Amino acid sequence: MSLKLGVPSKGRLMEKTFDWFGERGITLSRAGSDREYAGKVEGIDGVELILLSAGEIPRELAAGRIHLGVTGTDLIQEKLAAWDQRVEVLAELGFGQADLVIAVPNCWVDVDVLDDLDAAASAFRAGHGFRLRIATKYHRLVRDFLRDQGVADYQLVDSQGATEGTVKNETAEAIADITTTGDTLRANHLKILADGLILKSQATLFRSRAAEMSDADRAVLAELCSRLKVD
Repeated sequence: MSLKLGVPSKGRLMEKTFDWFGERGITLSRAGSDREYAGKVEGIDGVELILLSAGEIPRELAAGRIHLGVTGTDLIQEKLAAWDQRVEVLAELGFGQADLVIAVPNCWVDVDVLDDLDAAASAFRAGHGFRLRIATKYHRLVRDFLRDQGVADYQLVDSQGATEGTVKNETAEAIADITTTGDTLRANHLKILADGLILKSQATLFRSRAAEMSDADRAVLAELCSRLKVD
C-alpha cells in the first residue's frame, strides 16, 4: 500500500502545486499525456499521485480514498459538513487565493452593509411577493454566513455558470461568489458589501481523518511532512 496524494488535474492549481512540491525536493508529474489522470512522484518512496478535479478532492478525502489532497479552503468548507472533523489542515500553500464575497448592484446606493441588505430583502419581498434571490455556487457557506449575520428574507438560487452575469440577466438580485481582484464584479456593475466577506480561501494541503494508514504509511507521512517542513 502507498500514501495517496490527490492533486488538481489541470490548470494553474496543478502547475503551482507541482511547483510547490518541487521547491521542496519532491517532483510531481503526469505519467503520460495531458488526457491521463495518473501521475508519478519522484524524490520520496511510498507516495502515489492521483490527479482529480479540485472539486472531487474534498469528497475523496472525506471518504478516505486518498490520504492527502490539495484543494481550496472554499471547496472543503462548502462540500464537507463539520469539515474540520473530517480533514486536517497540514499546510497553506500560498497560492490560489480568492475571497468569497456578497455583492449587490452599484445602483443600490443605500445598500452598503449586511444590515442594509436585510432591510432591502424585506422591502423586496413586500414589493414583489417573492424573496430576493442571491445567486451562488456556495450554498452551505452563504446560508450559514447569512444566518449568523441575521439576514433572513432571501432565497439562494444555484449558479453553475458565470455568477456575475445573473443580475444583468435578471435571474438574481445579488450574488455570492469567489473573486480575486474584483475586476469582474466591477465590470458587471456590482459592489462588494463592506462586511460581505464570507471566507478567504487559498490552496491548502489537507490530510484525511478517515483514510486507513499502516505503520509504513505513517512513516512515509512523517518523512513527507519533514521534507515539506509541515508540522
